[in-house]
Amino acid sequence: MIEARHLRVLRAVAATGSFSAAGRELGCTQPAVSQQMKALEASVGTPLLIRSGREMRLTQAGEALVRHAAGIIAGLTAAEEEVAAIAGLRAGRVRLVSFPSGSSTLVPTALAALRAAHPGTRVSLEEAEPPQSVEMLREGDCDVALAFRYEGAAGGGDEWDDLVVRPLLRDRLVALVPERHRLARAGSVAIGELAREPWIAGCPRCRGQLVEVCEGAGFTPRIDFATDDYPAVVGLVGAGLGVAVLPQLAIESVRPRGARTVTLEPAVRREIVALTLPDLAQVPAVAATLDQLERAAGRKQP
Repeated sequence: MIEARHLRVLRAVAATGSFSAAGRELGCTQPAVSQQMKALEASVGTPLLIRSGREMRLTQAGEALVRHAAGIIAGLTAAEEEVAAIAGLRAGRVRLVSFPSGSSTLVPTALAALRAAHPGTRVSLEEAEPPQSVEMLREGDCDVALAFRYEGAAGGGDEWDDLVVRPLLRDRLVALVPERHRLARAGSVAIGELAREPWIAGCPRCRGQLVEVCEGAGFTPRIDFATDDYPAVVGLVGAGLGVAVLPQLAIESVRPRGARTVTLEPAVRREIVALTLPDLAQVPAVAATLDQLERAAGRKQP
């Protein structure tokens, strides 16, 4: 029989390229990794690795097994958690990945409520922007991914078809300008009115959306600075070095000193969702996490 622990070792070896590196990642010795790989090859009855000097690569069978490993491990995790819940154990573990503005706004409220309701449930948090966070979920490196996509973005309609999607909220983008800017006290602003301004852009996905929206308004933005750090964006705008467009959640997570927010017209929004794998959606701790994220998002709705 194929054992889950052997599959985890195989994935680590495939990812790192050596037994010693896999051992360091898994917290075990190189001989232990070698023994588990031999046991796995004996179980499946065929070689999974080709060793040539210091190099190591997967056989065709090894590639097939690695390809299926994430789904197999997710299924086993779901089974273990559900059996534990049926047996009356009040425990669980959830690995959550979130983008930064979600981490500072939705996640704290959700996790505080989850801990109060289920004190035995352990949640770890790691930050990553989509699409990296979504790939981490598909690869079995997390259980829940907080992600977003922009409404009307090209090719975005079916990117999550293989996942369970829990809609949370629609986050409107706002313009951010220096407080002494000519439009700082405007009730609203069309993005075309900022065509001649220098821009500060955000994460790669946000940057792509900015360029798409600006080009739709008839101009290409002159991006002088680009940073994934929202406080840095606010600081650069506050210092008069340019303008930016940020999601409302990002504004909530920082104090915009020296800068003012202005409503952007027409409205541009991003859809914020919580994602998980179909098998993991049945795990009680994962389902509870999704529920609390949805409740936290409900408090943010206008």
